[in-house]
Amino acid sequence: MLSTSEAGKVFDTVLSIPGMNEMVKIDLKISRKNVLLLSNVLESGLKKVGEDGDAGLLSKLPKETFAELNQIATDCLQKAGLGELNEKLKSLNSK
Repeated sequence: MLSTSEAGKVFDTVLSIPGMNEMVKIDLKISRKNVLLLSNVLESGLKKVGEDGDAGLLSKLPKETFAELNQIATDCLQKAGLGELNEKLKSLNSK
């Protein structure tokens, strides 16, 4: 079993492989329900990494990567027409 430090080095190495920064097009058809759930899972996971500081391998990623992932979640919501609904759900949850 790898220690967290060793696993972090392996993870960093995999992310450094040539071509990993190339853009890919993904044609994905999923229900609006799953878009809403997926975006919330992404946001929750990214928030946890920001709060914890030690969230395993994800804590080794640069801040720009988190911004990109947040943008992906937002884009998915907008494309599914769920941006406004998601904001209203968030406001209900924060009260």
